[in-house]
Parts: sequence; C-alpha cells; structure tokens
Amino acid sequence: MGYASLQACVEDLRRAGHLLEIKAEVDPHLEVAEIQRRVYRAGGPALLFTRARGSNFPMLGNLFGTMARAEFIFRDALEPVRRLVELKVDPSSAMKKPWRHAGALRSAWYLRPKSVDGGPVFAMQSRITDLPKLVCWPDDGGPFITLPQVYTEDPGRPGFMASNLGMYRIQLQGNDYVPDEEIGLHYQLHRGIGVHHTAALARGESLKVAIFVGGPPAMTLAAVMPLPEGLSELGFAGVLGRRRVRMAPHKGSIPVAAEADFVIVGEVQQGVSKPEGPFGDHLGYYSLKHNFPVMRVLRVYHRRDAIWPFTVVGRPPQEDTVFGELIHSLTGPIIPTVLPGIRAVHAVDVAGVHPLLLAVGSERYVPYDNNAEPRELLTQANAILGQGQLSLAKFLFIAADSNTPAPDIHDTGAFLQHVLERIDPTRDLHFQTRTTMDTLDYTGGSMNRGSKLVVAAVGPAKRTLATGIPSDLSLPSGFSEPRVALPGVLVVRGPEVSDVQSGVAQRERFCAAFASESSINRFALVVLVDDAEFVARSVDNLLWTTFTRSNPAADIGGVGAFVEDKHWGCRGAIVIDARRKPHHAPPLVEDSAVTARVDRLFAAGSPLHGIE
Repeated sequence: MGYASLQACVEDLRRAGHLLEIKAEVDPHLEVAEIQRRVYRAGGPALLFTRARGSNFPMLGNLFGTMARAEFIFRDALEPVRRLVELKVDPSSAMKKPWRHAGALRSAWYLRPKSVDGGPVFAMQSRITDLPKLVCWPDDGGPFITLPQVYTEDPGRPGFMASNLGMYRIQLQGNDYVPDEEIGLHYQLHRGIGVHHTAALARGESLKVAIFVGGPPAMTLAAVMPLPEGLSELGFAGVLGRRRVRMAPHKGSIPVAAEADFVIVGEVQQGVSKPEGPFGDHLGYYSLKHNFPVMRVLRVYHRRDAIWPFTVVGRPPQEDTVFGELIHSLTGPIIPTVLPGIRAVHAVDVAGVHPLLLAVGSERYVPYDNNAEPRELLTQANAILGQGQLSLAKFLFIAADSNTPAPDIHDTGAFLQHVLERIDPTRDLHFQTRTTMDTLDYTGGSMNRGSKLVVAAVGPAKRTLATGIPSDLSLPSGFSEPRVALPGVLVVRGPEVSDVQSGVAQRERFCAAFASESSINRFALVVLVDDAEFVARSVDNLLWTTFTRSNPAADIGGVGAFVEDKHWGCRGAIVIDARRKPHHAPPLVEDSAVTARVDRLFAAGSPLHGIE
C-alpha cells in the first residue's frame, strides 16, 4: 500500500483489525517495552499507546510484529519489487515475458526522490527532552530511538545518489550528553554512514546528519535493507512505498524527509566522542558503555499529528526477526548472481544473526573424483565472508548440494546434522584469526576483534550421529550432566569460568581426558555450557548459547587436536566452550517489579486481556 504517512498506515491497520489502541497510561520506562515483547510473542496486533507518561506523543509498537501484517502493509509493492529482483537475476526475462514485468518497469519511476519546498514535518518545533523516553531494559544507559532512519550524504558528492539511509542506535539522554544539545550516534562496522564520516574527517568538516522517525513505513524498511554501495535506500523506499520519497531542503544542512513524523537535524563534529550505552541489544545481552560519535542537535521538528514508532530488541526472535524474513523473501533470489555457485545463504536469527551463517554451495569443477573434499566451497565461503554485513559472521557452515542435496537451509537443526555427518574434522575446519567481529559481540575480548570458522561439508555421510548417552561415557572431574541436544551434539555442564586462562585450561583438560577410541567421539560436536538442561531443552537454546558465547579461535578445542602446516584439526569430537567468560556482556533480564505491573494490564477486564 502506498501510504503517504504513518497516520494513513495506522488508520488502514485499524480498519483491518490489525491495531489495538491502549488508552490506559503506560510508562515508556520499561513498561511499554515489556508489553511489546509479550504481544510480539503472542503474534498480537500493532499497539498504539495514546497516553505515554511524560510525553504528549502517542507511541506505536509492534507495527511489523508478524509477517502477515508486514505483507499487508506492503501488499501493493511486494510483487513489483520481486519482479525487479527477477530482472536483476535475468535481464532477458523482460523480453521473454514483457507482460510479467510491465509493473516492475513502471516501478522504476519511483526510484528517484522528489524535491519539495516543505512538508508536514516542519509544522512544529520541539526539544529532545519532549520526545518519548523509551527505555527497554533495566540497565540501559538512557532513552533511545529504536527505529531511527539516519540520513547522511557524501560531503564530497552531495545529493541523493551518494546518500545513505541507515538504522543506527540513537541515545537521547543520559551519560555525559548535554540535555537538548547532544545525542549519541552508535554505528557498527561496515555501515554506510562510516564512509561518509570518514570523508568528512578527511575534509576537516563536521558530518551533517538528519534523523527521521516515523513517516511512510517504506522508509523504515529501507533503512534496514542491506543494499550494496551505490544503490539508494531512498530509491528502494520509493519503489516499496509505490510513491517517490519527498525530500525538502533545510538551510545549512542536508535535505530531510518531508513526510516524516519527526526530524532531528544536527552534525557530528570533528574529534568529539562520549560514552554511549549500555543498551540491551539483539544478541540477547547488553552492549556496554563505549565512546561513540556525538551529534550536536540543531533543530527538532515534528508533524502536528506526530506518532512515535518504536521497536524492542533482545534475545531473538523479536520484531526485527520479521524484518529479516521480509528482506530474505525479497532479495533471496539475487544471491546466486552476486555469489556464483552459492544457492542460498541464511543468517540464523535465533543465534543472533551475525554469529551463525548457513550456506548451500556447489562443487562443479572436479566431477571426476566424486567431490572427495571441499574445494569450490572454500572459495565460495571466502566470497560470502567478503560481502558487507555477512563479513561479520563468526561461524559459517556450508554444504554442497552436488551429489547429496542439503536440507532446507531454514531448518537449522537438520542442516547442522547434515554437515556434522559429513565433515572430516582433521581437514574441514578453516579458521580466520584476529579479524573483525560484530561491534555488539563481546566474545572476542575487545571491540570489533575476533575470529571466524568455516565448516565445509561435501559428499555422502561419513558417520552415524549418536542419539543417546553412551553407557561407558565417563567425564573428567568438574564436568557433569551430559545431555543430547541434537543427534551428534552433546552438551556438558562445565565449571564456572573465573578467568580466561583457567577456562582454557579446563577445556584442554576436558579434551585431553579422551582418547581417539572414547565413546564421546560418537558425537561430532560437544558443547561446554553453564546450564546443560537449559541448552538441551530446545534447538533455539542450543543455537543461542553456542554461537553467542564463543569466539572460534579462542573457544574451540577437540579430542586428538593437532596443528600441521599451520592448519588446526582434531581426530575426535570438536569441542566448543560456550560457557560465560568474565569479559562477556551480561544477558538481558526483565525487572520483576515492572513485570508485576504489566501483568495487571493483561488481567481480566484490562485492555490486553486475552492476547497472551
């Protein structure tokens, strides 16, 4: 649907029964976020809070809380966008099936933003302290904007064509920020704004920034799209919204989205940074307080009927999971054109997205030796890890579909079993050490630094995966409670890690306790954890714990480990130490007093009764 504003979208959702209006007063400090998380888990409606304590602006949550609602919001645009993707995959299809792609070609008209003289967003001016103060987790450093659209342009090439629209974390208050004058701007590795910031630093200039909140929903989705450099998010928003994006000039700054609900105009000054955070993030842990750029606020504008949209992140799945599903549904077919030989790539949401990638590739070049070992798969793995945000992955499991087709890449448990049946741990584990890692991931010990592991599998199964605990399994002292989490995957409770060195020694002692003929080697993978019952309870718990609490080069060992020609391998079970270490960030835990207050809103006779 080509909504001109967020208000039009809200009214459409109300008519269609996708919106619940909550007229009771709620507190943006923790209460609103806990309500949103519960309603999201229940697959409930979008939520319009009309009385947010401490602010005159209504707040809109869970807008993209279900795939069905996201598809409803963009129902007129999804097929034309998919047709454009098809044209990218096979440009000749426009000639072969012109009737199929006529609408897609017409959509190209929406790619170019439209310059306008003004717009609804300039109706009113306000201050940062007047905005809703959303705090999602108890130890957050202050209120944040959680659905910002951060717009910048290349200082050396101003204009829409070299612009970037991204979703970066914005802290409105707290720490050392001067109230109403400064806000925090947190962006991670490999984000487009970094290119513009670097260019501004080289020119000795401040970076001009405009932060949009609200407006047509297509702008929000465009801000999270992983588009290649040179492709405009504003153009994508126009196609998705079936309407050219209206951009209005702002004296002394860059253009702003004329139909946004709020716009914060400012600049990032040379050499100025201050502590930002903590913030409960999408890995399920806090990202801690670190220095990040500071944006000096020049103006705050808003519509007369402004609505403040927000989301809540935490241990996945959360609302941002739907973003990932929607993006994959639109862009999945284009992967093979960007990465030759790759059939599909899947960032596993329940593992925190960046920690774990699954991929299906091919072995096409040596058919005469029956694909005896991974060759082309390794080339493809390096290509995947060289692509934008995919380069932040820690673990990449890649399987060939040549002779033994891999299972559905979205069935993570089955895919891991397929790989574990086929790998040779003496040969098929390939590490990259001392490289980049997701800014929000603390397993590497220091910001942005960590390692990667590629696990490649080809050919027929080499082993039968164990499904029960061997009767003769004996664990070394301090290790207990073995449980089978998946066929071929054993989780074992280990001692608490008091410091990194002792943790490494404990893992090495565990591995050294077993010989090549030990029954533990009936498992391809052993994971050392703090709570074996919790981890083995579900595949989601296994994936989240294993891949968010380990750094490959530092936390992997194995039975019969060796190094040969600088290649690490093992002759028995692979062992991943996924216990919490002292340098890890703390996990997110809700405030019990807030939980009790929110319980009352879901009780009989209350506005949210029946949703959970």
